[in-house]
Order: sequence, then C-alpha cells, then structure tokens
Amino acid sequence: MKTLLNIAIIIAALATTSAFADAKVKAGPRKGLILDLGGKQAEFFVEKDRSISIAVYDAALKAQPASTEVITATAEAPTGKTKIEFAKKGDLFVSTTKLPDGEGYQVVVQAKSTPEAKTKNFRIKLQLHTCKGCGNAEYACTCDE
Repeated sequence: MKTLLNIAIIIAALATTSAFADAKVKAGPRKGLILDLGGKQAEFFVEKDRSISIAVYDAALKAQPASTEVITATAEAPTGKTKIEFAKKGDLFVSTTKLPDGEGYQVVVQAKSTPEAKTKNFRIKLQLHTCKGCGNAEYACTCDE
C-alpha cells in the first residue's frame, strides 16, 4: 500500500512540474506581459507615467480593438491596496489611476474576454527594471535570468 501511495505522489509531482514548465512567460509586441483570456490575448504594459495600458490580440497576436473585454486591477503596494479601473482609449484599455510609487509588490489583474465569461485572475509581481537578457521589463521577462 505504501508503494502505491509513493508512486501516486511521484506521478502527481511530475505532472505538476510539467504543468509549470508549460506556463512560460510570453511577451507581446509592445514587450508587455501576455495574459491568456481564452481565445484572446491581453498585453499588460506599464507606461513611463506608471499608468497601465492593455492591448487586445487574437490567438495569433494580431491587434484587435478593445471591445467586449472587462478588465480591473488591484495594486497591493506596501502603502495599501489601490483599485485600478480601465477606460477604452483608441484600441487600448488605459488605467484611469496610476500605479502607486515603488515596485516589488503584486498587481492583481482580473480580466474577462466578454461580460458573460468567467473572470481570470493574474498575479503580476511589479518589477519595472529592464532585463539585460531579453530587453523586456522584468515583469514580462521571457528569459531565465
């Protein structure tokens, strides 16, 4: 019986490891973090003024106009949580509030491809410095550095 339990534990560990290996970070055309909305992709990008812009793409990363997507975020900074709303601006969703000062804290993005779709949560560690390996902001780093 112990042998069967040990085998089950090993199989579960291997399955978990391969699931995390497939969850490689993807960067978009603007060098932001790609969030998979199921059939659509959203690119999370922090602008120089600390606002967030989100571009929408199809599965092949072809730009799509912002339309039925619903996006909100919460910055969990050391000074407290800040709710961030988004408004459509051209083909993008742009935050109406800027991120709090500092970095290293979590930004939780809640996104839906349509108002009826199930909400997907994405936890992003806000690190704004540029990775020397891939050239992306560290929150969207695609290399193993």
